[in-house]
Amino acid sequence: MSIKRTKQRSFTRSRSGEGTDFSFLSAPAQEASWVEHVKDQADTLFKPYKMSDTFAKGDFILHPKFGKGLVASIEDVHIVVLFEDGKKKLGHGR
Repeated sequence: MSIKRTKQRSFTRSRSGEGTDFSFLSAPAQEASWVEHVKDQADTLFKPYKMSDTFAKGDFILHPKFGKGLVASIEDVHIVVLFEDGKKKLGHGR
């Protein structure tokens, strides 16, 4: 005795019923890379990172472990910083 299962659809139709929605295949929007923003900036622009300091979006920081970075966004008591190795979430203003 075998059990048959219906095949799952691998695509979705738009609400209007016209064609197939392949939006999942489109590439995500590319964010600017660390090289474009940070690499060629003067060393005097970089503020040493301290958790007790507060930072604004667009600030350049110098972290003792991760190196040069750019504050990409602020999330309450955390900042998201773009480093050469990728994004890191760090505390600030504590």
